[in-house]
Amino acid sequence: MMSGLREMRDQMRTVDLIVETRDARIPLSSINKQFEQVIKGKRRVVVYNKCDLAPTSIQPVVRKVMESRNQRTLFTDTNINKSVKQILDVARETAKSDPMRYPQLVVMVIGMPNVGKSSLINALRRTGLNRGKAANTGAKPGVTRSVSGRIRVLDSPAVYLVDTPGVMIPHIPDPITAIKVALTGGIKDNIADDTVLADYLLFRLNRLDHTDYSAVLGISQRTDDISEFLQLLGTKIGALRRGGELDTDKTIQFFLRAFRQGRFGQLCLDELDEPSVTTFFKNNMEDAPLSKNQAQKAKRAAQRQRSLEKARSKNLI
Repeated sequence: MMSGLREMRDQMRTVDLIVETRDARIPLSSINKQFEQVIKGKRRVVVYNKCDLAPTSIQPVVRKVMESRNQRTLFTDTNINKSVKQILDVARETAKSDPMRYPQLVVMVIGMPNVGKSSLINALRRTGLNRGKAANTGAKPGVTRSVSGRIRVLDSPAVYLVDTPGVMIPHIPDPITAIKVALTGGIKDNIADDTVLADYLLFRLNRLDHTDYSAVLGISQRTDDISEFLQLLGTKIGALRRGGELDTDKTIQFFLRAFRQGRFGQLCLDELDEPSVTTFFKNNMEDAPLSKNQAQKAKRAAQRQRSLEKARSKNLI
């Protein structure tokens, strides 16, 4: 995580525009506050990707919240060229605003793991140049391991993208926020407690009137009891071991995969009423006191950055 931030920081001098990618299903929980110091002073557009999996009704609410924090906001579906073109329009607008300053525009794409950064880069290349895949993609977090080389996405004006590894917050203080990030694939399944994820997802689905998950999954009834639910679902999909014992892991993975594939319709896991938004930013975006170890690491990182900037100022690197 720290190496990813360090690589981003080292590249920042050559970057003209930041595209911060977030997940539209968790518009608050997919914010990484550690980006704020790294990209300070840079032009930024916030892109809520996977908007096809979230209700369109949240878009004006999220846009209002983010614009109150001086963050220009777009919503994208990487399968639709018109949607992706919004980002190219911002890049083109930036480049044309000062052609002398931007003979070529360099855009860095950043975000938490599994928010769709690499898919977005491929969609931008497809839309801007009518060319194929340039960045590796995958359903699991952590596909991009290091800051990649520049990828051309527009010819006139010349616009290049830089992909970056997904950078996870080292510690998410709110356990519910951590569950939401894990549900959308931002935390590897072997790290998160799958039973807790399934229980929380069932809780959220039971609160929704427009989604009949029992019909989607083909089970006989809705229930608030996770054990009963898993038995119903496991029996339906045949996730049973010898003797009829439930294969809990297989059943949970089927349930989580159904959510991630959008089978339950368009869902937003974050509460977006004003008190909830205020509480989120208070609990998750304000800096907690550093431990002694964290403070030492931060001091060393600052020293490295100062040395790097001093060397650059003397054209040594």
